Amino acid sequence: MGVIRLTGTLTCAPEEAAAVRAALPAHIRLSRAEPGCLSFDVTETAPGIFAVAERFAARAAFDAHQTRTRASDWWRATGHMTREFDASEE
Repeated sequence: MGVIRLTGTLTCAPEEAAAVRAALPAHIRLSRAEPGCLSFDVTETAPGIFAVAERFAARAAFDAHQTRTRASDWWRATGHMTREFDASEE
């Protein structure tokens, strides 16, 4: 199995951008500390638009990341926001 790469955007309403910015440092720190995380970056490219780029060593590591995030403060704050992601195997 190859490296899993995810890219895309998370978009929020202007009044929610501050909540995303506040939750983001912990989300990035926890994600980067996960076994199999090769890289994890989220950058605000315009007000309320966040570019996401992730790489995980294998599908199992990526799936574990997805499971962890669904039970996290990050998901509670952002789970309802629009996500447009593309995941592929390198």
